[in-house]
Amino acid sequence: MYEIVVSINIGIFILLSLSLNIITGYTGQPSLGHAAFFGIGAYTAAVATGKMGMSFWMALPAAFVITGLVGTLLGLASLRVKEDFLAITTIGINFVMVAIFHYTPYLGASFGMPVNKPLLAGKEMSNYHFLALVIILIVLVCLLSRRIERSWIGLALGGIRNNEEAAASVGIDVNRFKIIAFTIGTAIAGLTGAVYAHYMTFIYSSDFAFLTSITILSMLVVGGMGTIRGAIAGAVILGLAPELFRFISDYRMLVYGSILVLMMRFQPQGLLGNDSFVWTGIKRLRRLRAAGDSVMERGTGHGKG
Repeated sequence: MYEIVVSINIGIFILLSLSLNIITGYTGQPSLGHAAFFGIGAYTAAVATGKMGMSFWMALPAAFVITGLVGTLLGLASLRVKEDFLAITTIGINFVMVAIFHYTPYLGASFGMPVNKPLLAGKEMSNYHFLALVIILIVLVCLLSRRIERSWIGLALGGIRNNEEAAASVGIDVNRFKIIAFTIGTAIAGLTGAVYAHYMTFIYSSDFAFLTSITILSMLVVGGMGTIRGAIAGAVILGLAPELFRFISDYRMLVYGSILVLMMRFQPQGLLGNDSFVWTGIKRLRRLRAAGDSVMERGTGHGKG
């Protein structure tokens, strides 16, 4: 059971890391307030099921759509700022949303908000059901991310990430594609929040605070921004770290911050980014193995002749 709980928690962080990858990894928009959208989805789903009588399965798409709409509006409001100023703006959004969660009586205010356990086939969902749901969502988000990467949307987002002015000069509507990335990324974070709320059965404003945003960003940076494999690897590594190193759990944010600084200084591509030393080494081994197989096939062919 312990392994199942840890796996669900890591799966939730994988979804958050993948969603931030669309905004920061693909488009190059620095977002330091991603936990705010995680919280909007969680509270939306909690209100939908607890106060409006909706089922969990209806609350999931509701959280996805509403968080995406909020992300679109906040993305529109942030269009005039970029780089460092955008990062500061997203931090502000995170603080504002946490304050709303914390001081709104309808949302439980400082006491937090209980959430009903969802039903599946008339019975309460078990941890195994949540694990299966998280895995299905990860697969779907990976397929969506891969589709974005290989489409003209991915080309446009990559152009904006590499050089915004150059992308605009060849006719790419920079603002439009920034909003698209922000909407998709925040909507996925909201969907993840809905799953988290019903899995935990209790949510509190501090669950979605700035420290959670830093944790998500650290996962993406460590794994490698701009790649699906990097987003997943970073979430797995930093998700397992607190379990493996419990003796330093009180210093978790210090460790995360140090890792973030070291990665940005010495390996900004992350562990599995396109030009990282680990990924470059893996590609070199693949080429050597392919060359060895080719030599063996030719040798076998000559032997038969």
